[in-house]
Amino acid sequence: MDPKVDSRQLADQSEVIRLLATDTVPWYKKPNLRFLYFCLIPAALGVEMTTGYNGSVLNGLQAVATWQTYFGFPKGALLGVVNASYNLGGLITLPIVPYVNDKFGRKHSITFGSIILIVGVILQSTSQNIGMFLASRLILGTGIPFAVSGASQLLAELTYPRERAVITGLFNTSWFIGSIMAASVTLGTHTMSNDWGWRIPSILQAAPAALQLIFIWFVPESPRWLLSKDRSQEAFDILVKYHGEGNRNSAIVNAEFIEISAQLKMEIENSKSRWIELIQSPGNRKRTLIAICVGLFTQWSGNGLVSYYLAKVLATVGVTDKKTQNIINLSLSMWLCATGCAFLAAFMPRRVQFLTAFAGMTIIFSIWTGVSAAYAQHGTHSEAITVVA
Repeated sequence: MDPKVDSRQLADQSEVIRLLATDTVPWYKKPNLRFLYFCLIPAALGVEMTTGYNGSVLNGLQAVATWQTYFGFPKGALLGVVNASYNLGGLITLPIVPYVNDKFGRKHSITFGSIILIVGVILQSTSQNIGMFLASRLILGTGIPFAVSGASQLLAELTYPRERAVITGLFNTSWFIGSIMAASVTLGTHTMSNDWGWRIPSILQAAPAALQLIFIWFVPESPRWLLSKDRSQEAFDILVKYHGEGNRNSAIVNAEFIEISAQLKMEIENSKSRWIELIQSPGNRKRTLIAICVGLFTQWSGNGLVSYYLAKVLATVGVTDKKTQNIINLSLSMWLCATGCAFLAAFMPRRVQFLTAFAGMTIIFSIWTGVSAAYAQHGTHSEAITVVA
């Protein structure tokens, strides 16, 4: 097929879905697609694993005695700033992340973010004081948005349509793999009597980023991004190789190419609209408010409490032993609910999943708060166990 699209073809938006029903060959029996997924796991899917490790390692370090003594037992506002510095770094670079991602491509965005992450790891693992440690966390935070933005879009735009929902769901749940790694490492090093007890977990933060830098070169660029840069032939060739297994006459590949082109044309037309249109009509105001609330509430779901202050939370219910704290920290990430739900994305409506998750968190946090308050009043062992559970 000549990768040029006429107006009649641009109107066809449902052909890919219809054609998927005719493709009965599973992905693992397609050599090119199999190789693509093999490389995408460490290159893109593992980016969220990096986030999980970087976001959770400080939780484990607070339960490492040598980290506490080396940095003078940080607490209060100082501990809050150290914990927040990682997210503050991401906030600083957030305005330029979309520009870099769209200007240089998804692959280069991942590469750029991974390099910054490795620089941050070097500074953190060689920190001489709490100020240097804080600065390293800030640098780590500046790098992660580039990698996450590039990886999430690369996965969504490069994977085969049938597996796309599950793979993008697994992208978020791979956070827990990184979290498990961080908790496991700190559990293994917390008894070390020297500085390596906290330096080893810091150094190992570089492992996922290093894998990203190695495997990203075996992954093609996003066909959608290539099309947006008028590199239509390259985009079509990538779709042919990985989605059509080399068949240039594949109906699914041709339909995908048409669909992507149509979406880009629509986005270009919409980009000419003024931003004020987002709030001019009641329907647009409602949609804009929902979009803002979804992003805000997803991040403001209470998980920060156990992601950054678990040792402090456990101390409030009498769990002060460092080993016990590290074991609980590890067990928190061992639940498989999130990964299981990622596979449900192919069958369950998104809205049902979303509302179920938030309803469940509301119930759990309400019980947790009540039992914690009861422990503060009575101090019974059963209440402490309930908080941990």
